[in-house]
Amino acid sequence: MTQNVLQRVPLGSRVAVIRLRSLGDCVLTTPALALLRQARPDLNLAIVVEDRFAPSFHRNPDLDKILPATVSAVAQWKPDLVINLHGGSTSSQMTFASRARWRAGFEHFRFRALYNVRIPKAQRVLGVERKVHTAEHLASAMFFIGVPMQEVPRAKLYAESGPPRSRRPYAVLHPKASEPAKTWPAAHFVTLASRIQKELGLEPVFIAGPGETLAEFDPYECLEGADLERIKSLLSGASLFVGNDSGPAHMAAAFGVRVVALFGSSDPAIWGPWRTECEVLTSAEGIAAIPVEQALDACARLHAGQAR
Repeated sequence: MTQNVLQRVPLGSRVAVIRLRSLGDCVLTTPALALLRQARPDLNLAIVVEDRFAPSFHRNPDLDKILPATVSAVAQWKPDLVINLHGGSTSSQMTFASRARWRAGFEHFRFRALYNVRIPKAQRVLGVERKVHTAEHLASAMFFIGVPMQEVPRAKLYAESGPPRSRRPYAVLHPKASEPAKTWPAAHFVTLASRIQKELGLEPVFIAGPGETLAEFDPYECLEGADLERIKSLLSGASLFVGNDSGPAHMAAAFGVRVVALFGSSDPAIWGPWRTECEVLTSAEGIAAIPVEQALDACARLHAGQAR
C-alpha cells in the first residue's frame, strides 16, 4: 500500500504541504504535519496557506516556513516533495510549478496526471470501511507516503498569549456558521448564555469573524470581527466552548477545551470535534430543533467533568 516515498527523500529535503483553506481544514491538517515531522525531523517543512488562515500555523514547531498561497512562492521554495491536500485548480498549478521530484495528491483530485504519487481513499489506506474523520483523511496521506501507521493525534494550535490570569472562568460561544442549515437560532444562544452564567458560573463571551455582527448578543461580552490570533488567545483559556459546526469549534478542540457542538446539515462523524471531551447535538428536524435544555445539560455535564 505505502509508496515509501519518505525512504527515498534525501536528508534535509524541502517539503511543501498545500492546504490553502478553510479554517477547520487548516486546524485539522496539524495532526498530519505532526506525524510527518515525527517521522522525518530532518525535513525542511513548509505549509502553503492563504494569509487569512495562516495564523492557524503560527508558532507551530512542526513547521519551518509558512508560504503565501501563490504559484511563485511555491516555485521559489523548490521543494523535493509536494503534498497537495487541497485539490483545486490553484493548488494544482502550484504543484506543477514546484517542479518537485515527488508530487503527491489524492487519486480523486482533478488533473491527476500531475501526481506521480497518487493517494487512494483514506479507508483503503487505513484498512477500514467506516466513515473517517477529516483529521484521519488528511493523516492518511502521510501514512501512504511512508509515515508509520499510528493513532492520529489531536490538532495543535499555539496562542501568542493567553487571557489575563485575573479573568473569571468563561465560556466562549460562537453563534455563526456558513449557512442557515448549520446555524442554531440566535435566540437559543441568548437563552443558553444566560443560563450558563447563572447556573454554571461561567461568563459568556461571544465571538464572530470579520464581516459578522453580534448585535443581538449585546448584553454579553462580544468579540466582533476578531482576528484569529485574538481568538486563539481567548480559546486557549476557556472553560467551555459552545458553537455551530465551524472553524472555531475545531480551534477549541485543538486547545483541549470541552466542546458542545451543534450540528445541522454536516456529518459529525466527518467534522466533529477531534480528540477533546465533547458532546455533539443533532436533531432529525434540523439544527433549529435542538432544544436549549439539551444544550444546557451537555454544558453542565462537561463543566462538571472539568471541575472534578
